Amino acid sequence: MGLTYDILIADDHPLFRSALRQALHDGLGETISLSEVGSISELQQRMAERADWDLVLLDLNMPGAYGFSGLAQMRGQYPQIPVILISAQEEPTIARRARDFGASGFIPKSASLEDIQAAVQAVLDGGICWPAGIDNPPGMSDEQQQISERVASLTPQQFRVLTMVCDGLLNKQIAYELDVSEATVKAHVTAIFRKLNVRTRTQAALVLQQMELAS
Repeated sequence: MGLTYDILIADDHPLFRSALRQALHDGLGETISLSEVGSISELQQRMAERADWDLVLLDLNMPGAYGFSGLAQMRGQYPQIPVILISAQEEPTIARRARDFGASGFIPKSASLEDIQAAVQAVLDGGICWPAGIDNPPGMSDEQQQISERVASLTPQQFRVLTMVCDGLLNKQIAYELDVSEATVKAHVTAIFRKLNVRTRTQAALVLQQMELAS
């Protein structure tokens, strides 16, 4: 028995997860072991339990993520783990920004089984996999770079608090959701504001919105 690669699929569509699982098993067979999660909070929980995955396949539009925030978080917390971004949106700008945020590759959901297998194999072999046409993209602006680094510096719990702040929840509601004290939430919010270099909840929400696809 040779080396087994541990791959984590993070996607909220069970149908797509099973298609991906099938494609990878057909192409890579015995050499891989697959696990699945269906939301950003599940992903963070699984990463906290073990951080020695060989590859994470991350859906761009996961519950609990704002645009590229999930990817920025993964790269900030676990820079040693390669991430391939998966998306139903296939504009070159999305692949380009995925690269800017540190992904090792991009797979459109319309990709053939062979293309998916080849992309995953390339990254497992230490390479990258990008669609044609994003060879010389304009890089991120300095401002986007700074925002990305600030979001990536948040702990998983701070990140969850930030997404709840952006969803308009009050501290006491967040405390209830996370099963912590209101004082703990306040401490998180203070730390988040400091890391993001903002003073208000509205400004914090705007930072996260800049991770969205439109920017």
